[in-house]
Amino acid sequence: MSKIKVKNPVVEMDGDEMTRIIWQRIREKLILPYLDIDLKYYDLGIEHRDATDDKVTVDSANATKEYGVAVKCATITPDEARVKEFGLKQMWKSPNGTIRNILDGTIFREPIVCANVPRLVPHWNLPVVVARHGFGDQYRATELKFEGAGTLKLTFLPKDGGAPVEKEVFQAPGAGVTMAMYNLDESIRGFARACFNYALDRGYPVYLSSKNTILKVYDGRFKNLFQEIFEAEFKARFDAAKLTYEHRLIDDMVASNLKWNGGYLWACKNYDGDVQSDTVAQGYGSLGLMTSVLTTPDGKTVEAEAAHGTVTRHYRMHQQGKPTSTNPIASIYAWTRGLQYRGKMDGTPDVVNFAHTLEKVCVDMVEAGKMTKDLAILIRPDHPFLTTEEYMDAVDAELKRRMA
Repeated sequence: MSKIKVKNPVVEMDGDEMTRIIWQRIREKLILPYLDIDLKYYDLGIEHRDATDDKVTVDSANATKEYGVAVKCATITPDEARVKEFGLKQMWKSPNGTIRNILDGTIFREPIVCANVPRLVPHWNLPVVVARHGFGDQYRATELKFEGAGTLKLTFLPKDGGAPVEKEVFQAPGAGVTMAMYNLDESIRGFARACFNYALDRGYPVYLSSKNTILKVYDGRFKNLFQEIFEAEFKARFDAAKLTYEHRLIDDMVASNLKWNGGYLWACKNYDGDVQSDTVAQGYGSLGLMTSVLTTPDGKTVEAEAAHGTVTRHYRMHQQGKPTSTNPIASIYAWTRGLQYRGKMDGTPDVVNFAHTLEKVCVDMVEAGKMTKDLAILIRPDHPFLTTEEYMDAVDAELKRRMA
């Protein structure tokens, strides 16, 4: 079997713990035997991020800008316990957050639906695509712990030397915490364009959620800019496609989402998207069945990753030499989604076809009863399951057959 040539390079970002082990197996077993591909490798494992003072994360994001497509393994975002565990120089920021801010992209999370995996929300028979704004808010906030009574102020100093704008936030009677966060008009506009373009592409209506009743200026800006962009650039195309756009309050949207049966794009602010995408993933069965793609507003830069964490619990078992039944599907889809974009950008349909075939094999294996434990127990408590290795061997054997 001759290898399929991938025309342009793909940036590969390695990660941590169990997902790092699985990532390597995917690369060696399901990617490199089939593709002639130039991978620009960056090690985003926590030790290497620490050794490079997180420069490797910035470098990987800039490489993604250069080459247009990246595939990323799950990574650790350190808390105090992790700082101790690895003896880190400091509590490094989330690599995903850093990459998102550099690319200023939107994250689209879409469930992988397997017919035989029961859903917690049984009537979700169509995908709910959660679009998460990838810039600013809590993820780039500056926090401060203050030790006693005092005055909290927000100050804006115009670059053109204009008069400073100052707002008193709070007269603190005692010790407490504060935080300042921000967003940019240009980023919100880009987010709106990315959402409307993706929705047109997939044939979905769009709902933006915010809490503009409380955050009249901050969330109000999201609502107003989305409406402006929609009216000026997308309304005619949405009308032609019989699609709609609407803003809803976040609490109303959360409730509606549970009642409806899917088939729409839900545009969320950064934090809302972080939280709600996990709720949606669980509603479809598992975070192990969730794709995550970061795209820029112009669609020319894409980073694909698994939507779950590094599966620490399984990694501890792996360290003890025990076999694990960790679901590799979302990590495989990180590769396939990245390759689909690479193939489309390069005009190489055989690369796109390979990626589609690998995705189909993953789902077909599950629907044929071959799956990891997380999915097996959703079907019934005593459903037989495979180890990670056995599942990947089954996928590999079927992929070989279909690619022959």
